[in-house]
Amino acid sequence: MRSIWNGAISFGLVSIPIKLVNATENHSIHFRQIHLADGGRIRYRKVCELDEEEVQGGEIGKAYEDADGTMIPITDEDLAQLPLPTAKTIEIVAFVPADQIDPLQMDAAYYLSANGVPAAKPYTLLREALKRSNKVAVAKYALRGRERLGMLRVVDDVIAMHGLLWPDEIRAPEGVAPEGDVTVRDAELDLADALMDTLGEVDMDSLHDDYREAVEELIAAKASGETVRPAESGDAGGGKVIDLIAALENSVQAAKKSRGEEGAGA
Repeated sequence: MRSIWNGAISFGLVSIPIKLVNATENHSIHFRQIHLADGGRIRYRKVCELDEEEVQGGEIGKAYEDADGTMIPITDEDLAQLPLPTAKTIEIVAFVPADQIDPLQMDAAYYLSANGVPAAKPYTLLREALKRSNKVAVAKYALRGRERLGMLRVVDDVIAMHGLLWPDEIRAPEGVAPEGDVTVRDAELDLADALMDTLGEVDMDSLHDDYREAVEELIAAKASGETVRPAESGDAGGGKVIDLIAALENSVQAAKKSRGEEGAGA
């Protein structure tokens, strides 16, 4: 895998040269915008709003827009002069239990690869220390022009790092919960528990993107000139007032049937 960043892990006075590689990949199908009249590609050009002239990449810089609309130019040289101790270092600042990390903070995931033979021993030392402690490392690092927060953990025999959002980037869930007092009966909870038990666990590797497969089939059919038949739309029951007990009972029976366990009700 191609590295996207080279640097070192700072573990106290120990420095571990590493390479950063993406741990995930995007399989989404991307579409182009076209002119419906003739199928031509729609392209975007960068135009200055003052002289309405198209500008090239070398003519474009950065600026911060002040509250009154004033543009304050900021150059790459300005940013390079700022103190950034984590510019080439993943600086471990603490070790904490994994459950102290709010999943809402989770961002992009990376693998950290030991960079060179001398890095193998300290890399392995940190990996085994993380395994034995049952903790994760909280670190600061810089990537793409900004300082970030990260969490290091062990995946198989590799140290992985999850980018984390800063705590002040997580919005409070104000106004999201249902309004008013809602009472849930024990019988409804029992049926919900029964449904959870019936659905059981799942092998995550068995899950796949049905929508992407359908889009790929649609593209293949249209490319070969075949007639595309519309898919049958199921009734999701959205917006309808339902009998919760009946819906839960039916859900339990449907889950059992799908697993070949059709039998007594909940």
